[in-house]
Parts: sequence; structure tokens; C-alpha cells
Amino acid sequence: MNAGKYMLRSGLALISLLPVSPLVAASPDEAALAASNEKNACNTLFSCEQNRAEKFVAEMMADGIAVPVPKDPGGGYTHEQHKRNYKAMYQAGQLYRITGDIKYREYVRKMLLAYADLYPTLGDHPARSNQYSGRLFWQVLNDAVWLVYSIQAYEQVRGDLIASDRKKIDDQLFRKAAHFLSIDSKATFNRIHNHATWATAGVGITGYVLNDPDMTERALLGSAKDGKSGFLRQSDLLFSPDGYYSEGPYYQRYAMMPFIVFADAIEKYEPKRKIFEHRDGILLKALRTTIDLTYGGYFFPFNDAIREKSLDTEELYHGVAIAYAQTRDPSLLSIAQAQGKTVLTLPGKEVSDALAAGKAQPFVFTSRLLRDGPSGDEGAVAILREGSGPKHTALVIKNASQGMGHGHFDKLSWQLYDNGHEIIQDYGAARFLNIEAKQGGRYLPENESWAKQSVAHNVLVVDGKSHFDGNLKVAEKTAPQQLFYQDTKGAQISSAKIGTAYPGVTMLRTMGLIQISGLDQPIVVDIMRVSADKAHQYDLPLHYNGHIMRLGFDVKSNVDRRPVLGTDNGYQHIWTDATGTPAAGKAFLTWKLNDRFYTWRMADVDGTQIILGESGANDPDFNLRREPVVIARREGISDTVFASLLEPHGLFDDAAELTVASDSQIKSMSAHQQDGKDVILIDTLSGQQLAFAVSYDPDPKKQHQIDVNGKTVSWKGFAAPITMNDEGE
Repeated sequence: MNAGKYMLRSGLALISLLPVSPLVAASPDEAALAASNEKNACNTLFSCEQNRAEKFVAEMMADGIAVPVPKDPGGGYTHEQHKRNYKAMYQAGQLYRITGDIKYREYVRKMLLAYADLYPTLGDHPARSNQYSGRLFWQVLNDAVWLVYSIQAYEQVRGDLIASDRKKIDDQLFRKAAHFLSIDSKATFNRIHNHATWATAGVGITGYVLNDPDMTERALLGSAKDGKSGFLRQSDLLFSPDGYYSEGPYYQRYAMMPFIVFADAIEKYEPKRKIFEHRDGILLKALRTTIDLTYGGYFFPFNDAIREKSLDTEELYHGVAIAYAQTRDPSLLSIAQAQGKTVLTLPGKEVSDALAAGKAQPFVFTSRLLRDGPSGDEGAVAILREGSGPKHTALVIKNASQGMGHGHFDKLSWQLYDNGHEIIQDYGAARFLNIEAKQGGRYLPENESWAKQSVAHNVLVVDGKSHFDGNLKVAEKTAPQQLFYQDTKGAQISSAKIGTAYPGVTMLRTMGLIQISGLDQPIVVDIMRVSADKAHQYDLPLHYNGHIMRLGFDVKSNVDRRPVLGTDNGYQHIWTDATGTPAAGKAFLTWKLNDRFYTWRMADVDGTQIILGESGANDPDFNLRREPVVIARREGISDTVFASLLEPHGLFDDAAELTVASDSQIKSMSAHQQDGKDVILIDTLSGQQLAFAVSYDPDPKKQHQIDVNGKTVSWKGFAAPITMNDEGE
């Protein structure tokens, strides 16, 4: 690396990196960007974004420079003011580059000088909790985010500042902030974690802007510069070969901004690194995978996820723009169009111009198997999609690794989306982000006592205890094994197993998204096979979204009191509303959500108890959402098979007061086991019969068959749906 100065790729940066050079002359591209200053128009994404930025920065300028001494946790005044400051500085810096208006440079200069006065006086944040403490914010992560934004603002004005101002800001602010993150906080800086990604991005970009190769090398290779940590190592270890981020979709969205923004800076200052080609283009691949991990624009709420987060987020405005600039992929333009925003950078302008030129093409959401782990051997997430458009059906099966500290104890869990809604739910995180009234916006105690616990998920729970007994270190050691995946239209199947969640217990779950002739919507078929070395209590919860319409069995309802299901491991948060033991063929429950009905049905097993409950017990501060759950319980057995299906059906039109097919269109289902194989028989009211058969044999050419009720069910390979005729097949 050139130790004297970093070399900039032509046309992608305006400032000189020599200490006292004036502003570099604009390239033709940048001259066109500056000429696009449409103050009186909002007819493109870029011009609209410029108008929004001008309005926001004008409001901040009118309020004057406010750089308060840090005091508050997330959501408090000082926390929010420092956030507003870095956003205003960033936007003012971009506006200065676009317009050349000196007022924006002066705003950034005065703000940074104020921070240069404040920063050397700061110690650990007074509101620090169990997080690594920051200086400006209660956790070091927020300090890193501040640096990522603020150094980009400084990048736009630094070459136009007088030497004394530049030296003060360089030495008293940015060098100290970078030292705090990379040296004083190296426990965070050297982690393989999203906090470290933000820290390395901030320090790395600072190194480029200050012409400090040593600083940037620390960011790229870790504080010891040995490559065992740092940005490049994070790129290698945090993403699977398919671009899946180990902490889950919510944190993948959050981490993509520092990954992509720092990569863009590396590409500008050191194009010879070819960072976007690193590891087979993993960062651009991960950006597309981030988008794939959504339904209706909202992220699948795995692990510690805030459910309201969508593609309409600051991190992905940057990510989509930079990814488009690198790939010219027209499907990314449709994502930007749906977001309705872009960023005030050259990539943002390129997205805006391409949209205005009509170059957008649809982003096609398809079924995908996303392997987990840096080598792709730590389980997987299977996304099975049927149909198209905003109301298509998506079965999401989480057979992934723990996901580090933000992971939940939910091996072989699943969710279902249909008709534009989440039907089978995942709770996500128990947290109200940046709402000070809810413990300063931190994770709530119920995140540990409920949201992370296994019973809060659609997974098998043994003896009322969570997977791995709720021990993160144990859970991190192993992951499920993805056994089979098939995305054939109308017959999509995923299967996985794990034998380490409980001592002596193996769980094997096979799920299918299957289309049956005569039914309007695909059904979900679920076979949970469990074997153990001794007898246990098995609970299989289903967290559904909707209002009960019909029960197929009698229940004893708790109408005058609401007993709690248990005392710990999440059970203390479940009210028991009713219990029942279904007679043969009667284990079903129908509910309505919006204009569609759903029926969950379980095959007969003697002694199965059904528990109808609701979350929210033992919650004195009203931190939990009240959501329904149905639990199938079996006791005193070692080996069993939970076989069930979920059927969307019918229509409720409230305007026309019309109800169609509000009852299940499936007449019956039965489960059969023979020689280690499983077969579910499904009969519809219209006379169709389907067998869903699983051999568990990976050989795709091997023939299998079993006899069921006088019929021979035969198939090839691991699993298959078979349409039965009168003679049998």
C-alpha cells in the first residue's frame, strides 16, 4: 500500500487527501450531479431526496449547533440529539458537494468543531448498562454509527477548511474517536459481530479521509493487523456462501450498511483490492439475500428482530444504491422504487436516473435454500414460495444456527405468510426500540424470559425446557442438519434434523408446501418425528394470528380465572384459556384473519391434549403482546410423530356480507408409519386424495413403498406428494 496517500478512483471523490490541498476539480460525472440541483422540482427520487434533505438541514440550522453532554439512554434527549446531528451533518455534507453552497460546509465545520471541543472531555457514558459503553452514546455501537456518518460528512468539506480547523477536527475528534473504537474498545472492535462491522467501517473510512494507512489497516485486519479479525474476516465469517447473515434478517439489514458503505469507500480509495469481488462477490450477494428475506417488504422476524422493520430503511437505501452502481441490476431499481427514497450520493443519482429512464424490472421473489455458516454447513433457512404478487404464499423454515447472542432457542421453527399477512407467527424481540419509557429502548427482561424461549416459537419443547436448556454457549456449538430441499412448483419440501437440543432426543421435521387439485390455496404439511432414550413430555406450540371460528373438539374453558401454564422457560407467560382431548378425527381448529379462513388439523394420536392459550401472563409492566397459541401435548412417551397440516380456505367479504367456504375443504387426514417411513393421507370434500410420503433416504432414484389401508403408496427419493386414484399407486 502507498504509505504517502491513498489514490482515489477518478470521478468518485471530491476532496484531496493531502493535508492542505484545495477542493479537487469535479469530474464530468460530478459536474452533472451538481448541475442536477432541482430546487423547485421533485420529479425524481434524487430531487425529492434533495428537497427532504434541504428542509431537514434548514430546520437543524435554525435550531443552532446543539452538542449536549451525553446523559440519556436510547430515546432520551441527548441520545436523539446526537443522532439528529450526525444525520444533519451527513446530509449537509452531501448538499455541499451537490450545490457548492458554503452554508452547508459552514454547518458541518461548526458542528465538528463543537464535537472536537466536547469529545476529549468524555469518559464512559453515564447511562451505560450491560452493554459495552460508548462516549457519545450509552453503547459503543452507537458511537460507531455516529462515526460512519460523521466521517462521510467531513469527507465532503475537509479539503475546503483552513489548516487550523482541519487539524483540530482531525486530531481532537476523529483520531480520538477512531482510537476509542479500535484500541480502547478492541473487545468490540475485534468481534465477529455487527457491532464490530460498524466500528471497522467507521475507523476504516476515517483512515482513508485522514490519509492514515495504519488506521485503515486496523479496520481491515483487526487491531493487531493479523487478519484474525477486522472487516475482511467479518466478511468471511458472518455470511454463508449464499449471503445469509448468521444473526438473522433483522441484523442482516442493519449490518449491510457498514459492509456496503465501507466496501464502497475501499473501492474508491483502493480499487486494486477489488473488494466487491472478495469471496465470490459475497457482499453484493448478501444484499440480494437481504431483500429475499422479506414478505411484503417486511423482514422475517427471526431472533431479536423488531417486527416493524422493512426494506424502507436507511441502511438499505445506501445498500441498494451502491449495489446497483456496481451491478446495474435492473431488478434493484424496482426495490428502490418501492422504497420511494434514495441517498444523496453518485450511486443514488444513478438509481434515480435509471428509474426516470424506465429501466426498472421486477425483483422476482423465488423459493430459496439459504445455507448458514461461513462454509454453508451450519443448517439453513428454507423459503418456499407459491404464487406471485403481494399476496403470495410463503413458508419460511428456520433450520439455522443459533445466531450468536441475538439468537433464539427455536430449532426447526417455521412461519407462514399468506394473503398479504403473517399467519403462523414468530414473536421477534421483546423490545420497544428507542422508546425511553420501555427501559430506555433496551431489550426488555421478557426478551429473555419469553421471546427467546422455545415455547414462544413453533418448535418442539421437551419436558417444559427450552432447547439447549437456554444456554447460549451450548447452543452455539451445534446446528441442525438440512437433509433435503426441493422447490418443485406445487410440491416444495424441506427436511432437517437435530439431535443436540436435548440430551438423548432427536427431532426430525419435514414440511411441504403442497398444491392439491380442487383447493384454491396450497396447504402446509408438517411431520415432526421425535425419538428419545426415555419417556418425556412433548409440547408442540403453534402461534397463529387470527380469531377462532370453530373448534372440532370439546374443551374445558377457564371462564372465571386464567391459570398460568407453568413457572419458567416461558411457560410462566402463557395463560391457559381452555384444554381438551380430541376424539378421533376431531383435532382441528379454524380461525379467520382478514378475508380468509385457516384450519389447523392434527392426525389422531391417543392421549393428545390440546391447550389453547395466550401470551401475556406474569407481565406486570405490559411489555408483551397478547397473542394466541395452540399447543399439542403428549406425555409419558419416548418416540412419537406429530403429523399436521394447515389449510387456507374460503372468503369473507364484509362489504358484500358474503361468506364462502368458511369450513375446511379437507374431509380427513391420517398418519401412517412403516419401516421408518412416514405417509400422510389427505382426503378432500371434493373426492381428491393425496399422500405425502417421506422415506428419509437421500438417494433420489431409490424406489419406496408402503401399504396404507389396502392401497400401495409408492414414490422415489426422499419425499414426494402423490395423487392417489381408486386403484392405488
